[in-house]
Amino acid sequence: MLETITLQVIEVAKQAGAFIREERTKFNSDKIEYKGLNDLVSYVDKTAEGIIVEALEKILPEAGFLTEEKTIKRTGERYNWIIDPLDGTTNFIHGLTVFSVSIALKEYDELVAGVVYEVNLDECFYAWKGAPAYLNGKEIHVSKAPKIADSLLATGFPYYDFTKQPQYIALFTDLMQHCHGLRRLGSAATDLAYTACGRFDGYYEYNLKPWDIAAGIIIVRQAGGTVTTFIGGNDVLEKCDIVATNALIGDELVEKIGEYFVS
Repeated sequence: MLETITLQVIEVAKQAGAFIREERTKFNSDKIEYKGLNDLVSYVDKTAEGIIVEALEKILPEAGFLTEEKTIKRTGERYNWIIDPLDGTTNFIHGLTVFSVSIALKEYDELVAGVVYEVNLDECFYAWKGAPAYLNGKEIHVSKAPKIADSLLATGFPYYDFTKQPQYIALFTDLMQHCHGLRRLGSAATDLAYTACGRFDGYYEYNLKPWDIAAGIIIVRQAGGTVTTFIGGNDVLEKCDIVATNALIGDELVEKIGEYFVS
């Protein structure tokens, strides 16, 4: 059942992605709206979400929804979709080509399927409970880097809540001196997908929302990686800070983050 659902969700994500890709060619800045400080949205996000919701309702009519743009408000007893129709909106608006569609399915309290569609590269990452993770039909695995010193890491920058910025900058400075490099793509869903397939060895960020990371979490885990909070817990969707790694550097990265973010 989960395999069938996931394969259907892939087509939904690609449908939304095709719309987003087409709108990028004619988008202009007067269509931008602000949900908060540096929190941008446009009709593209909202319309893409509508496309996704309409299609997913046909797949699991009884399911509820947790969506970024709140085009629908409904909680399911057993199943709930967690959706970011356009993860990387700021990139999209400014013409940068890193943005993704992210769709996850939660059964009770467990993530059981996830799809991240990287729109411009036409790369679809996906996984479901009990199976490997895939990229465009080919099985993927996390990297084998044994320690931070051998790793390429990804992160995200604070853009509205700057209360932890000093700790973040101190951690960033520390890590950049002790790894192969740090990257900031501007899409948490993409960062997680790239960790799942071994392009990144680890990824960390705070101040996230469930729709940013839900699909990526299960993809990383099914690819052999680990995903925890900054203090090593499993309640990532509730805390919305995240450490996703190839498992080999997980404890080391959590310990390093703890030097700056945990008293």
